[in-house]
Amino acid sequence: MPAPPEPTHVREDSTALVIEYVRDRIARGEIGPGDRLPPERELAARVGVSRPTVRAGLRALSAMGVVESRHGSGTYIPSGPPRLGTDPLRFMADLHGFTREEMYEARRILEVGVAGLAAERALPEHMTTIAEEVANLFAAMQDPEQFLLHDIAFHRAVAAAGGNPLLGSIVEMVAALYYERRRETAARATDRNLQDAAEMHRAIFQAIRARNAERARSLMHEHLVHSAAYQAEEELTRARRAEPGPSGPSSAPRAPARPAAREPGPRRSARGRDR
Repeated sequence: MPAPPEPTHVREDSTALVIEYVRDRIARGEIGPGDRLPPERELAARVGVSRPTVRAGLRALSAMGVVESRHGSGTYIPSGPPRLGTDPLRFMADLHGFTREEMYEARRILEVGVAGLAAERALPEHMTTIAEEVANLFAAMQDPEQFLLHDIAFHRAVAAAGGNPLLGSIVEMVAALYYERRRETAARATDRNLQDAAEMHRAIFQAIRARNAERARSLMHEHLVHSAAYQAEEELTRARRAEPGPSGPSSAPRAPARPAAREPGPRRSARGRDR
């Protein structure tokens, strides 16, 4: 007869042993970014647990962003900057219903400071990546969903250029949640909004390239404020179009006014929004 299944608390304790084993090896410097973990059978023997328990432990580590599975190759410690798992944040969003205002408030607190760090610390390869994403934004003007992908990539590139892996990981996690929310409405972006967004991203890049941290912070703040305002206008437009009127549900509302904020400096600011 097959052996009875282990009690739940035993399986949970055993999974914790797998996590602790990997954490201990990382702390000792025995494994690091890019390294491959031992095969499941070997891990099970070293930790003293079953192979299903090893798999459960590796799944938990993957959710934390500590390991990644490569089909046909094995399980590795990710190379490059660390990435935090987004599942806990998704659960929090579903449970508490993060509002658009809360999302943009969090982004301003994080990304304004990161833009200043990028101006101070960006390496040539960071500058190249940011410049490429600016070019991609202008090339994707006719495709709002593709534009959104490059918009997110731009902000991730700025975060990476900030040189603080912890801040970069947090920006990455928030950006992933923002993308999931925003892609549902990206197609409603107007040509004006996309043009403004591309120009503002270019202005932020120019400030970073000029090593002007104060201006980079100011432009990023203005960009995110305008971005939130534009998204609110889009949602209001959608709600008005859904209301029955003299011309039916498709009656178009009056076009919203452009935000009046100006960037500091002698020249007039390009305005934009984040998709």
